[in-house]
Amino acid sequence: MYTAKITIFYILILFFFQTPVWAQNNPTIRTVVIDPGHGGKDSGTIGKYGYEKDLVLDVGLKVGHYIEEYIPGVKVIYTRSTDVFVELRNRAKIANENNADLFISIHANGVVSPNPSGTETFVMGLDKESKNFGVVKRENAVILKEENYQEQYGDFKPNSAESYIALTLFQNSHLKQSLRLAQLVQSQFKNRVGRKDRGVKQAPFWVLWTNKSPSILIELGFVTNPEEGKYLSTEQGRDYMASAIYRAFKQYKIELDGPLKPIDEKEVIPEKTIKKDVVRFKVQFMSSVRPIPLKSKNFKGLDSVEEYKIGDLYKYTYGSAKSIKEIKNIQKKVREKYPDAFVVAFKNEEKISVSEAKKLLK
Repeated sequence: MYTAKITIFYILILFFFQTPVWAQNNPTIRTVVIDPGHGGKDSGTIGKYGYEKDLVLDVGLKVGHYIEEYIPGVKVIYTRSTDVFVELRNRAKIANENNADLFISIHANGVVSPNPSGTETFVMGLDKESKNFGVVKRENAVILKEENYQEQYGDFKPNSAESYIALTLFQNSHLKQSLRLAQLVQSQFKNRVGRKDRGVKQAPFWVLWTNKSPSILIELGFVTNPEEGKYLSTEQGRDYMASAIYRAFKQYKIELDGPLKPIDEKEVIPEKTIKKDVVRFKVQFMSSVRPIPLKSKNFKGLDSVEEYKIGDLYKYTYGSAKSIKEIKNIQKKVREKYPDAFVVAFKNEEKISVSEAKKLLK
């Protein structure tokens, strides 16, 4: 059980931070704080293609630029605009001292396994999925890099279960608004940029809990996933992610404050719109309990082999075709090397049955 000292400490702070910034009968967005995570001596997650601190800074600056350029009347404040270390407590302090109407924290995910992928957006609260605490502890652990953190954060310890029990006793007073913005962000990532959607979640991030305004924490993807890390390392990938966050913010503001002055953004704001129900047939010829490097010498000379995973098995395919007739011709070629090769089907890169694929094509 947590001590009475911890409880009193958090209740006193909660009382202070629950005071709303807005007059609730007339909400409006005047100031938004963009918080690129990590920075300086805190690199964040390190992936094959770079540091989390660098890519989230670039995305954050792009989001702020779009808002300043295309939504007049909104002031943008950054918790950092260069590669510097900013204490966790000061990130929320910047928002609170500037009477921010919205706080957007931008991060990228990372785990030991290279397989997890996808975007997710968090709001303050307690999620039923305990696995989210891995993300929470990792992001809150930046506290340990700060000088005199024991004095600054009192009894809160980022690796202590008791601290999180106390932190999640209460819900953020702006939960409804935060959830709405988070939903809009995830919708943009999924439907306009084509990223895997891991959903909107609640978790006890310190930087969200101490904010007076609606607040979200975005995980752009997993830099530890080779494909996703590579995507986020590209200028185009970061442009698409930034424009998605901007469009979500724009829609959120319209819902609160009404229509904006028409501005032609087509030539400036990058947008990737994915096509629905893209069906492809491929030839699967091998499975393995361990990943195999995608080199032709490992597959009897077959070039451009692709890998996908189901459960604990890595599966390998060759070729890609829009029709059964075309893939059957490819299958004949593969069976010269792998006699048991068979046809599999995918819709928008998700595996489906061949019969379902045929129906979709009709």
